[in-house]
Amino acid sequence: MRIEAHEELAGLLTPAEYAAVSKCGPRTAEQLLRYAPSRYLVPGNLTQIAGLDDGDEATVKGRVLDSRTLRLRKRPGMMLTATIGDGTAEIDAVFFGAAHLIAYWEKQLGIGQQVLLQGTVKTRPGHGPQLTHPQIIPADDAEAVAQAMRPVPVYPLVDTAKTKQKHLRGAIAKIISAADSVSDTLPESVRRAYGLPSLGQALREMHQPVSAESGERARRYLACEEAFLLQLVFAQRRYADSREKALPLAKDGPLQQELITGLPYTLTAGQQEVSAQIAQRISQNHPASILLQGDVGAGKTVLALLAMLRAVDSGAQAVLLAPTEVLAQQHAETIRGLLGDLARAGTIHAPAHATRVHLLTGSVSVPQRREALLACLSGEAGIIVGTHALLSENVTFHRLGLVVIDEQHRFGVNQRATLRESAPAGLHAHVIVMTATPIPRTAALAMLGDLDALTLHETPAQRAGVTSHYVPESAVTWNKRMWQRVDEELAAGRRAFVVCPRINQENEGGHSVTQTAQTLAAHPDLPHARIATLHGQQSAEQKTATMRAFANGESNLLVSTTVIEVGVDIPDATAMVILDADRFGLSQLHQLRGRVGRSHLPGICFLVSSAPPGSDSADRLAAVAVTTDGFALAEIDLRYRRQGELTGTSQAGARSELKYLDLLNDAHLIVTAREHAERLIAADPELTAYPAAARALRRFAAAEQIERS
Repeated sequence: MRIEAHEELAGLLTPAEYAAVSKCGPRTAEQLLRYAPSRYLVPGNLTQIAGLDDGDEATVKGRVLDSRTLRLRKRPGMMLTATIGDGTAEIDAVFFGAAHLIAYWEKQLGIGQQVLLQGTVKTRPGHGPQLTHPQIIPADDAEAVAQAMRPVPVYPLVDTAKTKQKHLRGAIAKIISAADSVSDTLPESVRRAYGLPSLGQALREMHQPVSAESGERARRYLACEEAFLLQLVFAQRRYADSREKALPLAKDGPLQQELITGLPYTLTAGQQEVSAQIAQRISQNHPASILLQGDVGAGKTVLALLAMLRAVDSGAQAVLLAPTEVLAQQHAETIRGLLGDLARAGTIHAPAHATRVHLLTGSVSVPQRREALLACLSGEAGIIVGTHALLSENVTFHRLGLVVIDEQHRFGVNQRATLRESAPAGLHAHVIVMTATPIPRTAALAMLGDLDALTLHETPAQRAGVTSHYVPESAVTWNKRMWQRVDEELAAGRRAFVVCPRINQENEGGHSVTQTAQTLAAHPDLPHARIATLHGQQSAEQKTATMRAFANGESNLLVSTTVIEVGVDIPDATAMVILDADRFGLSQLHQLRGRVGRSHLPGICFLVSSAPPGSDSADRLAAVAVTTDGFALAEIDLRYRRQGELTGTSQAGARSELKYLDLLNDAHLIVTAREHAERLIAADPELTAYPAAARALRRFAAAEQIERS
């Protein structure tokens, strides 16, 4: 019976098969055919019996020399033992079951018959090698022998207690003919470039491979297809941007020049180059979409400020959107500090071209909120810094030209679109999204491929940086010296962070903010500590007051969760202790330690863990301790944690999970797919000449909820 790709699986499968498939997600024949094996069981090579060892996955060929049955004494049923020899040695094949099953196996193992047996070798004291319930293949059936030597697909199971591999394999065997009716989504030119078979052939090979290599070739089609469709989405977005209109922020006005002149340091060559690239892109009359990434301390904020001042110099407004109130407050204070009188328009000392910087968060007072909203509407506020409060319907801008989003993965795509479309009627704002979590190039192309990525590689010379040390929690002497070292920094008038993975103590153990603060308050090696705590359950007012007290020295040891991970800039902070460091990702650890050593004062960071020496966790922490390059750590993190967690894509506007692409091993596929997608969309933006690709693209975007960044 011929089955079409679009057919529903209900009615085609047995109840057990349909239940197993439904748990895994597929509803149609094509969806099931695209349910890729996670690996293949490769049968053991044909081996002489004399060369077998205990635990081997073996395939042996021999003649049945003896067969005997006996009834079990302690439980119902019988046991069949057949002895097979190949001239080098003998092995027993053992079966347990009811009488009718024993009779079936006896028929397959008649004395003198040549057979192939496949199974796991077990060796018991006092007995020779055995195969319990091996697969039996008649040696004279060439087709059966060839089939038995092929790899067997192993599928990912959602519920291993109720879902069996045999049900999935049986279901796929019944609908495999539907592969012939699945339309190729890749244009022929792309297939030729990749050296790929048709999709139907690839699906057959994936589920019925003749070798492990052919199964991998089939997966490659799906990986190429995924890369191509993803890059088509991004290419269409870039094309749409090129057709939309934006305010050209083209004026090199006095605000930019005076900021550069007034900085207490000189911009690095890398900062100057990236700043010029940003200026060029936002000077166009179509909206720019820029990803500004750089390692910890690379100086992204000052470049974002220069871009915002370019907007103000050009007669527009700029918004800086931050994920937390602590970070928004910090940004507002940093910007006002850098601008000085340039941020105090209307005051006696401010120059005529000065602007205003307003803060709008959920916790500002009613009068402050009213003032900020009026300043946004009237245009008095050139720069507006805020949190999600900026996304409220009653926030209206006079002439919004630029949106800067800090730590872009903390925001949903719809939230970003709200600000992007808050420009004057018929226009879209330019967008710069910043991330201090370095993203490897192929991950950036796959996850954020519609953004024009600009990268800062240098660190400003005025920053002393940080050295890191891995400290096993069991090393008592090391721990004592660590706290003494922290106290030395406190005694010198500096600040220190202690980071914990949770707020309160929980059943699974580990360090918490509340318990750690209590312990350190009585610690004999911290006589100079004035301890404060910071975590996400505190009110916005409490968090702001805590950070202000820490910055001015009222407290000098801050015990915190990861709320301090990004944006917190305390120049006098020079020491950090991260407890249970193995519970954090490598990139997160790198971000955390970037909170110290941000001035001319060198920083020191201790990574404390109870992970056993030589374990993966201990090795990862050792890698952080010796590696200061955030991009190198991101590559290592990608190997350990995989792509979704690294880039935070559940909210990044891209896919939360790549089904077939491997960002480590398929980098060349992603780059090539981008080139093909660019050419295709440039020539045919609506894909009218490629209806199969257009249909697949619509299904792909809908299924993966890919929205505009």
